[in-house]
This record gives sequence, C-alpha cells and structure tokens, in this order.
Amino acid sequence: MINLSSFRKSFVWLRFICLMLIATLLLSGCVDYDVGVSFDNSNSGELVQHIKLGERLTSFSGEPVYEWLNSVERRARQEEGKVRRPSKEEVIVTIPFTNGEELQTKFNQFFHPTVNQKVVTSESESQLPKVESNLLLNQNNFLLLVRNHLIYDLDLRSLALISSDGNVLANAGSILDLEFSLKTPWGARSIQRTENTPLPQKNNNQLVWHLNPGELNHIEAIFWLPSPLGIGTLLIVLFVGVGYYLRYKFMPDPRIQFAAKTAVSEG
Repeated sequence: MINLSSFRKSFVWLRFICLMLIATLLLSGCVDYDVGVSFDNSNSGELVQHIKLGERLTSFSGEPVYEWLNSVERRARQEEGKVRRPSKEEVIVTIPFTNGEELQTKFNQFFHPTVNQKVVTSESESQLPKVESNLLLNQNNFLLLVRNHLIYDLDLRSLALISSDGNVLANAGSILDLEFSLKTPWGARSIQRTENTPLPQKNNNQLVWHLNPGELNHIEAIFWLPSPLGIGTLLIVLFVGVGYYLRYKFMPDPRIQFAAKTAVSEG
C-alpha cells in the first residue's frame, strides 16, 4: 500500500531539486569577474578589474546590478583610475600605481572603501553580500633586483547559495566566474600553503587563479622585479669608471705636459 504522505514529500523535494537545477543552468556564466595586477618594474604597474554581466542576470535583477557597476566606476575614479564602459553590462577599470606600497593601499581601499573616502552607498549596493579581501605585498631591495612576496586573502563564503537550514544547495561556481591574475616581466612562482589553495594556470609570464565562490581563497606568490634606481646607479658608476679609464689611458697627464714644457723653457 502506497504511503501518500511520503509520496507527497518525495514529490515536493523532487520538484524543488529540479527547479534548482533549471535555475543553475539558466544563470550559468552570469557574472565574469576578473581582477589582475600587472607589473612593469618595481616602480610601475596597474590594477585592472573587468566585470561583465550576463543578459539573463540583468533581466532577472534589473537596476540593482547596474547600480553596482556604477559604484565600481565611482570608486575607481576616486583612486585616480580610468574607466571604460564597452556596454551597459560591462565595466573595465584601470588603476595605476608607482610602487608596492601604493598598490597595497589602492587595492584595499578600492575593494573596501572607508568612511573617510566619503563613498556614497546606495540601498541596492548595501544589500549585496559582504566580501572580505586583503592584499599584502612585502618587498626587499637587493640593489639591482627587488624580491616581492604577494599575499592575497579573499573570503567568498558569503557568495555561497544556501538554504534556510544552512546547507549549500547549488555550486555558486556555476553562476560566478571569478579570476585573479598576476603578470610580471619574469613570471612568478606560486606558493601552496594548504591543500585547498587554488592552483594557478600559467600563461607566459602571467599566473591566473580561478577563485572558488563560497570558500576562503588564499593566494601567495614570489616574484622578482628589476629595480630602476639600482640599475640607474650602476649605469652612473660604470659611466664614471669608463670616463676615468679613458681619461688616463688615452690622454696625457696634464702634470707631465706641464713639467715637460717647464724643462724645455729652462733649457
């Protein structure tokens, strides 16, 4: 004999699971969110953020997601950055920096604007999940080269799709495509502290980490950069040394010339 109560419960759960699968498929690839740090040398580089929203997401969400893009644009201008809007659903931010300390400051202020920056927060933006991030860059100067140790912690646990009882219902990675990249002149070496640390993909001199929504992401990398100040100092020393060598190797000593002229005049 069929238990109608159990059958109804099974049907409700089956229907719910089907709806979640359909929603996941419909929203697949809704947000492409890329953050990149690019170095030319120890005194030059830029932070690039590229956000592209899928049409399905904008049709479901409407104005709140556009206001979010507008807030990104406002914060970029406060950090003296440049903004491009190829379309209403896409924004590309470029923020220059001149040294590691400035990168660290601008990066953390851009992703965590403080009250002192007088950032206007809209009601729709305040309703977005809070994401904690922190970038730390330690630099050691070795005359001609600068050793850099980059540490980036990004807490994406607030982006997990959860049910009322706290269990994860769907993989947020199927909806959010999040990446962090690091590009340097000579490449970088990733450090794996734990087994859960995301593994980067290497593309020439660039490392690309695929971030995991719903998790705490920890990234570490070591890379070397040429030091313009050290190289400039070395070139000056070499120039002076070569000039000194040429001066006394191929040109007569003025003191000898003067002694020779004195001897001739006395003779």
